Amino acid sequence: MSRPLFVSLDGPKGVGKTTLLEAITKELRADNIKVIRLSEKNSDPYRKETMALVNRLARNPSRDLELEVCQRFADSRAWISQHVLTKQPPDSIILMDRWYPSEAAFRQMVPFAEILQLNIERNVQAPNLHVGVVTAPEISWARAAARSRGLSSTVIHQLEEHVACTQAFERTVAEHGWVLCRNEGTIEQATKQVITEIYRLPGCPLGISSAGSRQ
Repeated sequence: MSRPLFVSLDGPKGVGKTTLLEAITKELRADNIKVIRLSEKNSDPYRKETMALVNRLARNPSRDLELEVCQRFADSRAWISQHVLTKQPPDSIILMDRWYPSEAAFRQMVPFAEILQLNIERNVQAPNLHVGVVTAPEISWARAAARSRGLSSTVIHQLEEHVACTQAFERTVAEHGWVLCRNEGTIEQATKQVITEIYRLPGCPLGISSAGSRQ
């Protein structure tokens, strides 16, 4: 590979994304693939200031403020694209915990098409593979409720809001032809689906034939 393959996993809260990322990482490393695990949250040098705006938006919703939030997130992704993604080994696979597709779940007033354009204009790196992780909203809501930290969302507080954000995210996944992973069965099933999609990517160090040999 001339540069790392870049895979993002996005979705609503409580869909099991972190567990899935851990399982995917384990499988790829078992095939001697170098995996770099990153998260947008932990790589963003402006996160504190942006989240202060998100908190303001939660208290006083307005399209102008939400657009400012979207612009700040896009600016951060541009910084990560330039200063973090370019520093990763060229023979690796980057697994990113959230990227701009997640905006489709959490932004309520600014259309995703506008958000996507903000990221394109800033030369935010597009993943080689977008994976949208979902469950039925009642399942992810219950999973989140069972966690010690709960849903841990600044913008989603009621089941009805969670249902709406899940539906909006699924519509965007379909519109853009991203990979939809329904993480409602076993973690092994979801992992196998995503791993197969990764091995289909041009430039993957093993390729689909190797993936098939392990199944």
